[in-house]
Amino acid sequence: MSTQKVAANVIAIWISLISNLLLTGIKLIVGFLFNSQVLIADGIHNAGDVIATMAALGSAKVAQKPPDEDHPYGHGKSELIGSAMVAIIMALAAIFIAYHSIESFFHTAVEASFIALIAAVISLIWKQWLYIYCMKLSQETSSKSLEATALDHLADVYASIAAVVGIGAAIIGDKYSINFLSYGDAAAGIVVAYFVLKLAYHMGKESVDVLMEKTVSPEKLREYEELVFSVQEVKRIDRLRARAFGQYVMIDVRVGIPAQLNVQEGHDVSRKIKQTIMKQHHDVEEVLIHLNPWYEGEKVNN
Repeated sequence: MSTQKVAANVIAIWISLISNLLLTGIKLIVGFLFNSQVLIADGIHNAGDVIATMAALGSAKVAQKPPDEDHPYGHGKSELIGSAMVAIIMALAAIFIAYHSIESFFHTAVEASFIALIAAVISLIWKQWLYIYCMKLSQETSSKSLEATALDHLADVYASIAAVVGIGAAIIGDKYSINFLSYGDAAAGIVVAYFVLKLAYHMGKESVDVLMEKTVSPEKLREYEELVFSVQEVKRIDRLRARAFGQYVMIDVRVGIPAQLNVQEGHDVSRKIKQTIMKQHHDVEEVLIHLNPWYEGEKVNN
């Protein structure tokens, strides 16, 4: 990843960190002052986001380190560790929100506040912008930690929508004496917990898959295969494997080339294969190539 892209990622994470700090303060203060269960729960969720964003910031810095003697393949997987930490924090936040929201049903509903509603609307708009900004940048830079941060913002968008609806319903319930709507705030907390837990699951699963070196998608493998066969000297692919390694991909391919080619010509073929793939796929960091002999009369499978 270029220095400019790395710098952009770090700036985005810092913006997320500062935003989460401000929103945590707003939600907790307003939540406690006006007894809004969903705002208190969402504020605690944002406090978890602060920790998660700090983890993402730390993992992004580690990922920038070049390969060394102990880590010859670089430090790309550090971002996946950061993503996994975010997923764990989000899951714990979801459980906390659900517990306190359910508990609220066993107490008299408190009167909803317009100020709490305004705080929820501000959070919704703010978090929607942060999600779009971070997700767009993560796609441009192939940053897993920034993608995790963007998804965390998306969880907050869902939480804010639920808070707006829940608090709004509670205000209507108080005004028109509709008892079940008065518990809209608490019901919204349960909805928040569901969406947060769902995103935490998908984020954690993706992190574990990459850490366990799960292969890339079949579509990606087919793209790599077509590029390998586009090299004229390649007559056969004996094996093609690829795995994500943090923010980049590593490919391992065994190909059959004419047996009469000398060492220099074989070296040139290997370099051509590597350059062809990396030119089309900028996220590919390394292509390991093993050459096997192919003899005239053998089947050509390209």
